[in-house]
Formats: sequence, C-alpha cells, structure tokens
Amino acid sequence: MAVFDGRAAEEARAIIGRYPGHERSAIMPLLYLGQSLEGMISPEVLREVGELLSITTAEVEAVASFYSMYRLRPTGTHVVSVCTNLACKLRGAEAVYEAAHQAAEMAHGQEISDDGAITLHEEECLGVCDVAPAVQIDFANHDEVTPERIRELIASLRGGDVPAPARGPAFPSFRAASRALAGLGEEAS
Repeated sequence: MAVFDGRAAEEARAIIGRYPGHERSAIMPLLYLGQSLEGMISPEVLREVGELLSITTAEVEAVASFYSMYRLRPTGTHVVSVCTNLACKLRGAEAVYEAAHQAAEMAHGQEISDDGAITLHEEECLGVCDVAPAVQIDFANHDEVTPERIRELIASLRGGDVPAPARGPAFPSFRAASRALAGLGEEAS
C-alpha cells in the first residue's frame, strides 16, 4: 500500500505545487509529511518521495540521513532531544541526559521506552546555547533544563500532558509536529 495515497497524495501534490519550477525543493516538507504519516522515514517514504520528485531514492536518503530531525527508525509518540554540545555540557547536560534515561526508564542505547511513549535522542546542538542546557520535545524548546525538570517533563508526557515550551506551540505528538513542519497544520496526533 502506498504511503502517499488518497488525502496524503493530495497533500503531497500541494506541497510540490509550492515550488513551481523548483520541485526538488519540496523534498524536506515531503519527508516531514511522510514522517507524520508513518512516525518515521520508512524505506517506502524514501522511495515514494523520490518518485514524486523524479529523483533517486539515494538522493532522498542523503537528505533524510543528514538531518537529525528526520527519524529513520521507529519512534515513540514523543521525541525528547537533549543537547549535549559544549555550552549545554558545561551547564549540566550530561546529568540532564542521565536523568532523562532514568525518568523514561530507558537503558542507554534503547531507542524507544517500553511503553512506546518516548524516544530519547542525544542531540549535537539545538542552537540555543544562551539558555543551556536545552531540551526539545517534538521540536519545541525547553530552556535551562535541570535533571529535576527533565523528570517533570517526561512525567507530564507519560501522563498525557504536553508541557508548554519556552516559546512557540507545543505539539501533541512527534507526528503532529512533523505535519506542522510540512506546512499542513497540526492535525495528526
């Protein structure tokens, strides 16, 4: 069964239509659309995006594998990214990352919590060094996060409440955030 069929095919065509004469520029929003549908960038998404844009699957995969916001493996309902780059590291990110593992009840190297709620991701840089240590939940920033705060954030997610970020909207799920980043609003959950 096709990933981009029915309504999703219409949405994919609308995304491509935003880039007349430069259709290849639709690659990133199409990847977000696929991710919103499947919870990850599956091999089928890679192939179908290539077909939609008349490029090879390898060209699509080169983009998807370069950026950390695209998940090439199964993903939990929420993606919690902890920055451990220098500014965050100097302000306690390692303790935050360890507390996140404990709160999510995940072993190091485990991709998804046993309940499927959380994917914990160590991020190289979230680009908000002035508010380190930084954490993102479904692409929304949380600033100056302490080990205690990451425990609260993960407990909220597990309780069905998405905590308000430092700025911008909170998304109900990773899929919904991916849909919004495709430019299609916050419909998926």
